[in-house]
Amino acid sequence: MTDEVKVESSKASKRSRPLRFVTATSLFDGHDAAINMIRRLVHAQGAEVIHLGHNRSVDEVVRAAIQEDADAIAISSYQGGHMEYFRYLLQLLKDSSAEHIKIFGGGGGTITLEEIKALELDGVARIYHPAACMNMGLVETVEDLVCLAKASQVAVSSDAACQFSQPDRDNEVQIAQMISAIEEGEIPSAKLAQLKAEWMLAADKTPVMGITGTGGAGKSSIVDEMLDRFLQHRPDMRIAVLAVDPTRRRTGGALLGDRIRMNSLASPNIYMRSMATRRQHLATSEMLGDVTLFLKSLNYDLVLVETAGIGQSDSEIVDMVDLSLYIMTSDYGAASQLEKIDMIDYADMVILNKYDKRGAEDALRDIRKQWQRNHNAFAVLPDQIPVYPTIASQFNDPGINRAFYHLCRLLAEKKGLEADIWIPVGGDSEECSRSVALIPGNRIRYLAEISEQGRQIHKKNVQQAKLASEAYQSYQILTSLSDQRLPEPFGLYPNADLVSKQADATLVTLRQRYQQAVSGLDRESIVMLQQWPEKKAAVEQAQYSYPVRGKQITGDNYVESLSHLKVPKVAAPRYQNWGEILTFLLAENLPGSYPYVAGVFPYRRSGEDPARMFAGEGTPERTNRRFHYVSSGQPATRLSTAFDSVTLYGADPDPRPDIWGKVGNSGVSIATLDDMKKLYSGFDLCSPTTSVSMTINGPAPMILAFFMNVAIDQQVEIYLKENDLWREAEDKIEKIFLGKTKPTYEGVLPEGHNGLGLALLGITGDKLVDAETYARIKKETLAAVRGTVQADILKEDQAQNTCIFSTNFAMRMMGDVQEYFIANKVRNYYSVSVSGYHIAEAGANPISQLAFTLSNGFTLVEYYLSRGMKVDDFVPNFSFFFSNGMDPEYAVMGRVARRIWARAMKERYGASPRSQMLKYHIQTSGRSLHAQEMSFNDIRTTLQALYAIFDNTNSLHTNAYDEAITTPTTESVRRAMAIQLIINREFGLNFCENPWQGSFVIEQLTDLVEEAVYAEFERISERGGVLGAMDTMYQRGKIQEESMSYEIKKHDGSLPLIGVNTFLPEAGTEESLEGRELARSDDTEKQMQVDNLQAYCSLHNDSSSTALSELKSAALNQGNIFESLMEAAKTNSLGQMSSALYSIGGLYRRNM
Repeated sequence: MTDEVKVESSKASKRSRPLRFVTATSLFDGHDAAINMIRRLVHAQGAEVIHLGHNRSVDEVVRAAIQEDADAIAISSYQGGHMEYFRYLLQLLKDSSAEHIKIFGGGGGTITLEEIKALELDGVARIYHPAACMNMGLVETVEDLVCLAKASQVAVSSDAACQFSQPDRDNEVQIAQMISAIEEGEIPSAKLAQLKAEWMLAADKTPVMGITGTGGAGKSSIVDEMLDRFLQHRPDMRIAVLAVDPTRRRTGGALLGDRIRMNSLASPNIYMRSMATRRQHLATSEMLGDVTLFLKSLNYDLVLVETAGIGQSDSEIVDMVDLSLYIMTSDYGAASQLEKIDMIDYADMVILNKYDKRGAEDALRDIRKQWQRNHNAFAVLPDQIPVYPTIASQFNDPGINRAFYHLCRLLAEKKGLEADIWIPVGGDSEECSRSVALIPGNRIRYLAEISEQGRQIHKKNVQQAKLASEAYQSYQILTSLSDQRLPEPFGLYPNADLVSKQADATLVTLRQRYQQAVSGLDRESIVMLQQWPEKKAAVEQAQYSYPVRGKQITGDNYVESLSHLKVPKVAAPRYQNWGEILTFLLAENLPGSYPYVAGVFPYRRSGEDPARMFAGEGTPERTNRRFHYVSSGQPATRLSTAFDSVTLYGADPDPRPDIWGKVGNSGVSIATLDDMKKLYSGFDLCSPTTSVSMTINGPAPMILAFFMNVAIDQQVEIYLKENDLWREAEDKIEKIFLGKTKPTYEGVLPEGHNGLGLALLGITGDKLVDAETYARIKKETLAAVRGTVQADILKEDQAQNTCIFSTNFAMRMMGDVQEYFIANKVRNYYSVSVSGYHIAEAGANPISQLAFTLSNGFTLVEYYLSRGMKVDDFVPNFSFFFSNGMDPEYAVMGRVARRIWARAMKERYGASPRSQMLKYHIQTSGRSLHAQEMSFNDIRTTLQALYAIFDNTNSLHTNAYDEAITTPTTESVRRAMAIQLIINREFGLNFCENPWQGSFVIEQLTDLVEEAVYAEFERISERGGVLGAMDTMYQRGKIQEESMSYEIKKHDGSLPLIGVNTFLPEAGTEESLEGRELARSDDTEKQMQVDNLQAYCSLHNDSSSTALSELKSAALNQGNIFESLMEAAKTNSLGQMSSALYSIGGLYRRNM
């Protein structure tokens, strides 16, 4: 090739070759809405996009970019640690000789302008700041990104391709570039023919397996499961994977979406390359055969090729591979359609995936019959036909295990491979996939039924109120006529008085109308009306008194204002008409009465504000000091804990830069039982005035096990000291730590800290007291401890993305926690906080937040019932957690939630009043915290807090104004606390505890929002309930649509946001964020956490592995996982427990 031809070829390549982007969010970061929008827009620009999804380490991103021969990487980083992440990304690309791959990023307001400047000087191509994006516009921002990537795109070099014609199998940069050269046709035909001849000789017996099937059948999930089993069977096995996706005809771009689904790619033993078809109407790339041959020549143990989704007549993969696998589902239509599917003729194996779907058993029968017809093999028994049912989404699915065995057997037979090496021992289990449905099929319409029932109740209430009104009107007239036979209110006339010939005909007619109306009222309505005068008088007399668990609660019914007016705590309606009274009682009622619209308690707790003391930053010691600071002088201690993103994803602190940067940022770092002991030290966790809320989801069972062990060990410490046994215990502790370093609390104890919880660092209480005493203390502790763990895995899958375990496996663990709570009589600690907050933060509007949250709560109810638990044994352990924004619907969020929940619990589930009471907790909106004019955030937070307090929230967390960009500072937390304290203690209207009641707009909004929620329930029900809707990503899609709508309105100004898109400061007078205090965990704190973790693991090294083995055994053999976690948590770190559960197949699989 002449120099001129080479130059021209390179120019042509640069013009025609599609850009290839790898997109992802940074490690321990679930905020994927922005990167999803970006990758869609980049795709629309004609690029080939390999989307990795959320929570990706630098190593994963760099390996993907190298293997995919990407031109650019686009990363969103909203969770802190961005400086370390991007710099490590640059360093790893440099170390891998891949500096030509450009890096782009964004992170909202969390990456400051100063940090952006520093990162761009380091070599990041561009970091996009929100202010710049507001000026440019979203589409223009993406065009700028694509333009910059195009300008720096490196053309495939045909010379380079020739120079490393046979790269080393470990040189992934050269392998990727060779594949690109083959794809682009950059290798001259003569040279390519020569290379192919060499590759044929080198390919030897490397088997090639082809996987094809219809779109959405779960090909990538099956591939991932098979890869995982290959590596478990042969840990040293080297595998190459080629995955083909279609090119979009209109733009020329392609979304290469297989990589995101494959957790097994974390293994360095697997090389994967995504390819676009770059041609229409076909499921493979034109160069796929040559690329496959090239990979075979590198002596991989297996090459696996996955095609794009195919139609009925496609079977071209068969000619390229040694063994073909066809994956399908039961969604093929009528049985006659099977006659048109070519792959039933040609595939060596057929997998019927998603065997848990309705009609799957019939589909299996029909497919096997079709196989018999096509192969004229009617003598083959059904179980011997190579059609295998699987549920790839199910933890440790036996159908996958069986299919894997036969796949290996067929490969060995067809290629003459060594059976001892390839075929797993004892893998041909007769056990098939069995759907372990979380919600039984006959209960799947639960949301539609709740909606129907709610509407029927409303209709009945209207009818009852109408009858009561008619009865009242007739009774008043009869009273005015001085009817001598008039009974007491709601009493009935004797039949003789209704037909009396002596009485006036008009009088008799009035009696009949009254009698007919009262007879139509049900017993409940009559009792409520009869009791109303007494109930009304109880809130209007000077003092109130009511019983709670055998104790009489008393207090004043009035608060005196500065003007010496008596303001009622509970304002009762002044209605006289029975119909109006009954309407109020059935639809609202006074606080503490069914349906609990105005609140679940008759009165607020005297002397206790609903304020939660929020903290979470740096080391446990630092957060512990903050807890003592914010709770100082308060009558009750209500601690609300935020964890750093390392902890949120079930990992341990580590010096690796992409982990290191996030240790202790935006939350506290907790990796061990000792960390948890230090975090809550100085607070008696069994005190009735102490409660602890922990915002943790994916690893919630492990964190909860830490917490419960801390509470138990505190009580062991108290027992030893109160019974003069401490000196003896100290001697035991001394012997245990002989020659070892005993863990300590770093730094000075804060004021008010009594040292409780620190005496047993490095040791657990069961080592210091006899088994009987320990069991008694444990039992008493579990019964007394108060608080909440969030643990809502459903909303994580729908919105937040801190899923670390598969949905089925995580739900099973939640059920195990609840069963443990029931068995151990844990009544005062909430096992789940069903959360709408993070649904709202992901972009959902108030209706979607409320509907999705309640539907998730009802899903947990149905699941726990299916496990045999009784509704009144577990529902009292539920709480609900919502976000309050500025929209009008937030004024009635709690009212609607309480009414829907109470009615469903009473009418559908037959639950007790305690279960009917929805525990309602609020955090002000994080989404309304803006980096622009940040000081205005407190104004928004104040109004949101007012909504919550007027709606009688059971607890309230007010966000600090600076959380838009950082972990809140001491000053900002104090201001946030002051907001609700001022409302609670100074704002006059709040002296009344039911201020919303009696407002026409509030009543109408309540009805409107309730009906909107029922309509959303029905849409979810149509998709198979919450879990069925999650399969189609209905909730996630709706949340992202609503998020996009909000962002568009914010950008175009149709949604006015003061200081953000209107009422802007004059140029040059903008509020500066630069130089502001940013609460970041420093390197000393990070190192302390890493050192403490290493010391802890070393201290417990002898006993940790046994506990982990028992934990894995419980998971695999249907034992109670939480019971095992309670033991494993005594000697293992959070990361060790997470990894143990990942290793047996519990790891979450991401979705596009």
